[in-house]
Amino acid sequence: MHIGDVEVVKVLEWQGEYAPARTIIPASPPELWQSHADWLAPEHWNPETGGIRGAVQTWVLRSEGRVILVDTGVGNDRDRPQVPLFDHLSTNFLDRLAAAGVRPEDVDVVVNTHIHYDHVGWNTVCRNGEWVPAFPNATYLIPRADQVYFDPRNAHRRPAPRTGHEQLRREGSLLVYADSIAPVLGRAVLWEGSHRIDRHLTLEPAPGHTPGSAVLRLRSGTERAVFAGDLLHSPVQILEPQHNSCFCEDPRQAAATRRSMLARAADEKELVFPAHFAGSGAAEIHRDGSRFTIGRWAA
Repeated sequence: MHIGDVEVVKVLEWQGEYAPARTIIPASPPELWQSHADWLAPEHWNPETGGIRGAVQTWVLRSEGRVILVDTGVGNDRDRPQVPLFDHLSTNFLDRLAAAGVRPEDVDVVVNTHIHYDHVGWNTVCRNGEWVPAFPNATYLIPRADQVYFDPRNAHRRPAPRTGHEQLRREGSLLVYADSIAPVLGRAVLWEGSHRIDRHLTLEPAPGHTPGSAVLRLRSGTERAVFAGDLLHSPVQILEPQHNSCFCEDPRQAAATRRSMLARAADEKELVFPAHFAGSGAAEIHRDGSRFTIGRWAA
């Protein structure tokens, strides 16, 4: 699709059912899912199992003659003990990228909206036993706050894990940093405040999910869009934005950021592109009094 002068292409890495809905969004009541089953199923929720359906995907943007990737998925051949579903994943993602007309050497900019395993994986590939940048000519844009937060040298600054699952996530984040972040730092811009990519595209902070979580705003002519990263994991969070995913580092701030993003999207007619929605991957947001609704799904 085109948004003004910017072309947007979705390149899928993985799609399917990955966990019980109320594991991913713990505070969401069962009736929230059941009352919206007519449109959540089958793309976003399986009413028979209660499982949430989602996708891992990269948005390819062509803007002002450059190729820009927004988030790079899980990646192949990685130790991910914290997420068995994606441990040593093996997909033909690079072939799918090529089918979209993008070779690794064609990529000019890689945007990581935040440093989580399913947003940075294809930053690198393994060659001769060493992780190297997958896109040799690209500049990698990484939020400085996340790079500092997840740098193993700063692990002592983070809150102590309260559960075994949190400990596993902590250990997993060290693996992610080692294989997907450290190898690209020589080609990275660690931005803070905001970062303008070109006259159409600007990165802005959206903290809470992680300290450095960001959104990418697209403005071209009269058209608007926002690539929202992990501010949303399911459409139910549009209806009830107070409900966080289980992955949010600062739940209170994450909920406030989500509501602010949805309000701006509704007021400025920004098409919202979350990172993990399956099927129709972008939504138009409308206000319904103090609440939000989905006006339409992008074709």
